[in-house]
Amino acid sequence: MNHLIVYAHPFEDSFNHAILESAVAALESKGHSVVVRDLYAIGFNPVLSPKDFKELRSGHTPEDIATEQEYIKKADAITFIYPLWWTGLPAILQGYIDRVFAYGFAYQYNKEGMVEGLLASKKGVMITTHGTPNMYYDASGMTQSLKQTTDEGIFGFCGVETLEHLFLGGISSSDDVTRKAMLQTVETKIKELF
Repeated sequence: MNHLIVYAHPFEDSFNHAILESAVAALESKGHSVVVRDLYAIGFNPVLSPKDFKELRSGHTPEDIATEQEYIKKADAITFIYPLWWTGLPAILQGYIDRVFAYGFAYQYNKEGMVEGLLASKKGVMITTHGTPNMYYDASGMTQSLKQTTDEGIFGFCGVETLEHLFLGGISSSDDVTRKAMLQTVETKIKELF
C-alpha cells in the first residue's frame, strides 16, 4: 500500500516529529511504501494567489501544485500530522489544502449542484496534537467540532474515507512517560488500521 504523510510542524525536535517517525516506522514495518511531504522542509507556498486561481480555472495547474497532486494520485492512504493552532490547522497545512485539493482534482459539482468527491478510493488518517487536555476538548464539544470540520469538511468532502482521527492533548504539560505512551498509541493504531 502506498502512503502519503503530509507533515506540518516547523521543528525537527518536536513531539510531532517523533509522531511522524513512529508512524513511518509502523507502516514500513508492515511493508508499506511511505512518502513524507514535510511542508516546512520543502518550503511549500501556502498562499492561493489570484494567479493560481486563474491558471487552475484555465486548466493549467501550477507546477508546485501539480507535484503535490501527483503524490496524492499515487497514494492509497493520506495521513495528516499537525499541531492544533487556534483550534485550526497551521496556515501552511491550510494553504496546502487550499491549493492542492483543488476543484476538478479533489472534488467537483454535478449537474444537480451536489458535490462529488474525486478522491473516493483513498483512506485518510489525521493525527493532531494540542496543548489543551483531551478531556476539556471532549467536554466542550471541541473534539466533535474539529472532527466535523476536518474529517468531514476536508477528507469527506473530497471522498476520502477517514479511518481515524487521533487527538493527542495536553502535550505541553505531559511528561516523557506520557509521551512515550502516546507514541505507542500512534504505532499500535497505525498497525491496526493498515
